[in-house]
Amino acid sequence: MNYNHVAHPRLVDRKNTKPVKVSDNAVGFNGKLAMWITKIVGSMWCAYAFGLFDLLSLPSAMRTGIQAIVAWVAQTFLQLVLLSIIMVGQNLQSAASDRRAEQTYNDAEMILHECLELHRHLDAQDQTIKDLIKRIELNGSSPTN
Repeated sequence: MNYNHVAHPRLVDRKNTKPVKVSDNAVGFNGKLAMWITKIVGSMWCAYAFGLFDLLSLPSAMRTGIQAIVAWVAQTFLQLVLLSIIMVGQNLQSAASDRRAEQTYNDAEMILHECLELHRHLDAQDQTIKDLIKRIELNGSSPTN
């Protein structure tokens, strides 16, 4: 039996590519600026700053009455402060997603390596079997005896 292994074309490409990460999508000036702003606004320090900034208008809302307080909480505090906190959560989720992609890539790399090792092992076995058959044929014996 003659078997010739034909590698998948992706095998060559795979060696030159790494897993895609969230930051890879920031292309050009606008993309980099957007990622920078997102990083700043999506920090807990920015949430604290927005919270302190919003507190400046709280005394005025409290003097106006309950309706103004509800509007202040809904329109000012929740929107500005929760925006940053939600972005922090999304940044954490993106980082976790990047780590999972890296682990999946490394796992696939390991599996590919093991498959290639298995292929080499089978090649060695094939050669040993061919050598045994050749010896048997040279000795004039039948493999069934």
